[in-house]
Amino acid sequence: MASEVVGTTTQSWKDVYRGMSSDNIKGLVLALSSSIFIGASFIVKKKGLKKAGASGVRAGVGGYSYLFEPLWWVGMITMIVGEVANFAAYAFAPAILVTPLGALSIIISAVLAHIILRERLHTFGILGCALCVVGSITIVLHAPQERAIESVTEVWDLATEPAFLFYAALVITTSLVLIFHYLPQYGQTHIMFYIGVCSLVGSLSVMSVKAIGIALKLTLSGMNQLIYPQTWAFTMIVIVCIITQMNYLNKALDTFNTAVVSPIYYVMFTSLTILASVIMFKDWDRQNPTQIVTELCGFVTILSGTFLLHKTKDMVDGPPMLPLRLPKHTDEEDGFGQEGIPLKRQDSLR
Repeated sequence: MASEVVGTTTQSWKDVYRGMSSDNIKGLVLALSSSIFIGASFIVKKKGLKKAGASGVRAGVGGYSYLFEPLWWVGMITMIVGEVANFAAYAFAPAILVTPLGALSIIISAVLAHIILRERLHTFGILGCALCVVGSITIVLHAPQERAIESVTEVWDLATEPAFLFYAALVITTSLVLIFHYLPQYGQTHIMFYIGVCSLVGSLSVMSVKAIGIALKLTLSGMNQLIYPQTWAFTMIVIVCIITQMNYLNKALDTFNTAVVSPIYYVMFTSLTILASVIMFKDWDRQNPTQIVTELCGFVTILSGTFLLHKTKDMVDGPPMLPLRLPKHTDEEDGFGQEGIPLKRQDSLR
C-alpha cells in the first residue's frame, strides 16, 4: 500500500514537471534573470536621480538633469539588460508566467533600498517579500503552455479582434486623461497617477514585445517575419510605450519612496498585463478551472505581499519615536507643504 502511495506521488510530480515545457523553462530562467537586473536598476537610477536633483531641476517637477548624470545611465543600462532578458522571456513563455515573476525585482529593490538608500524595511515588509515569492512559485507551477503561433500575422489578427481593440482604446483614453488632466494637479501628491500611466501603457507594450519576440524567434528558426509590416507596426508601438513608461516612472521614482514605487508599479502593471494577455492570447482557454483558480490564488498572495510592503513603508522596528517638528522654512525650501509625499522630506527625517 505504501509503495502504491509513493508511486502515485512520484507520478504526480512527474506530471507537474512534464507540464513545464522546455520553452516555459527557458522563459522562467530569463524572467528570473530579468528581475535581478531590474530590481538593482531601481536603486542605481534612484541614486542618480537624487544626485542630479541636488545640482539641477528634479525629475519630479519636470527637470531632465538626470540625463547628464552617469550614475543614472548605469541604472538605465542595467534596466535595459533586464528588459532584454524579459523581452526574450516573452518569446518563450506566456505573459501569465513571465510577468508575475517581477515580484523578485520587488524583493531585490526593497532589500537594496534598505541597505543603500536607508529606506527602512519593516519586519512585515520582509513577510511581504516572502508572500511575493510564494505567490510567484504558485503561478509558475500552474502556468499554461505557450500558444503555438506560426506567423506574426496571427498575433496581429489576435490584436485586432474586437475585445482587445476595446481594451486598447480604453487604455489609451484613460492614459491621456491622466496625463493631461490629473497629473498636472495631483502628480506630486498621489502616487497612483504616475504609476497608473506606466502600468496602463506597459500592458500594451508587453503585448507588442511578445509579438516582436515571437517574430524574432520564428525568424531565427528560418521563417523570416521581418518582411511583414505588422512586425514593424508592433515595433513602433513598443518604442512609443517604452518612452512614455520611462518618463513617468522616472517622475515617480524621483518623487516617492522607492520601496513604495516598486511594489505598487508591480501590482498594477502585472494585473493589467495579465488582463491584456487573457483578452488577446486567451491564455485561460487552454486551462481547466482548477489551474485558473490556483493561479488567481497565487496572484492574490503576491498582492497581499505588496500590500504589506506598502502599508509598512513608514514603520520601524522597536519603540515608536517622537515626531520631529520641522521649521517652516524647511517645507518652503523643499517645495512640499502637504503631508505624505515627499521623499525629500522623508529622507531629511532619517
